[in-house]
Amino acid sequence: MARRSGPTIEAQDSYRPTSDDFRRGDHEDVRLIDLDAEQESPFLRGQKRVPARRGPLPKKTAVRLKWIALAGLIVLLVGATGFALYDYGEHSWRFRINSSDNIAITGLHNVTRLQVMDALGGDIGRNIFFVPLALRKQQLEQIPWVESASVMRFVPNQLKVEIHERSPVAFVRNGARILLIDANGVFLELPASRRKYSFPVIVGLSAAEPLSMRAARMRVFGQLLREIDSSGAHYSQDIDDVDLSDSDDVKITVADSGRQVAIHLGSSNFLERYRTYVAHIREWHQQFEKIESVDLRYDHQIIVNPDVSHVVPVPVPAASVGDSAAANKPVAPSKAKPPVLKHATKRAAVKPAPVYSGAVAEQSENKPGGKLAGHPTPPPSAGASRKPSAAIMKDQGKP
Repeated sequence: MARRSGPTIEAQDSYRPTSDDFRRGDHEDVRLIDLDAEQESPFLRGQKRVPARRGPLPKKTAVRLKWIALAGLIVLLVGATGFALYDYGEHSWRFRINSSDNIAITGLHNVTRLQVMDALGGDIGRNIFFVPLALRKQQLEQIPWVESASVMRFVPNQLKVEIHERSPVAFVRNGARILLIDANGVFLELPASRRKYSFPVIVGLSAAEPLSMRAARMRVFGQLLREIDSSGAHYSQDIDDVDLSDSDDVKITVADSGRQVAIHLGSSNFLERYRTYVAHIREWHQQFEKIESVDLRYDHQIIVNPDVSHVVPVPVPAASVGDSAAANKPVAPSKAKPPVLKHATKRAAVKPAPVYSGAVAEQSENKPGGKLAGHPTPPPSAGASRKPSAAIMKDQGKP
């Protein structure tokens, strides 16, 4: 059997390199490196690094700066253009209101053009862009007949004004004057156009009262007209006066046989109560020649006050010649109490409301639930119960 000539594992492990071996190994490594260099140099190009040029800013930052500069340039151009336009619009004669012909006004019926120009006349000669539209609107709405107004500008130099006037719903007595009034309680002067109106006259309102109070009473007046006309009979045409001094007792005055009759309607059920008056007025005339007022505020009870202020005096026969002066003395009118008309009902008598002018209701203290008795009272004054037709006709230009 052949024997291996190589060293054994134990010999390899026990062998330790000497310093000569290290020197020889280093020499061989250097020679190997030089050999490799000599072999590669004829076949490979020399690798030389080329230095890259770099800017002072990163590429993304530079792009952003370019966009910012472009935007700034655009803003500068727009600003310069706007300033030039503003300067042109401010100083150009094309945008100046030269005369009242450049102000167009629509919606005038009772308001005169002179009243409108009193508010807008100061803008003549002014640049149209410097006209305070909101302020002019407020000034126009201070005219009593103007309910709302709008002011618009149109280039180059035109103003357009639209007026919406108030609509009167009744006449109103303000002291010794007769005016018009709208649904919001605003007093209106009779228009210069002398337009003819046919309205009832409202009493019990004063210009010294707050507008909110007058507006609340005018809502009651509107409710009255709507209710009594809801059946299609147009009962509102029979009304001469409406007394709104007490919202809980609306009193109307209607013409009856050439005289004025005051009707108390309370604060609700106006149509039903007025129908009661229309249905029974002939029956009451069979008992009374003249009627001063009718109180319909109480359910199932009616208080009729006859008119005793115009009773014809009856002379008393003379007893002797010496009593001739006494013979011509008229007999005092009777003060008999007007009866209370009651509808047939099984309900107990209703307790009357507080005392109001035109008819006084009282209840017997001895018997609970006693009858209501009406007492004649002095007739209402001419300003409260009679329609001032002559004054209205005079104010409206009638002879």
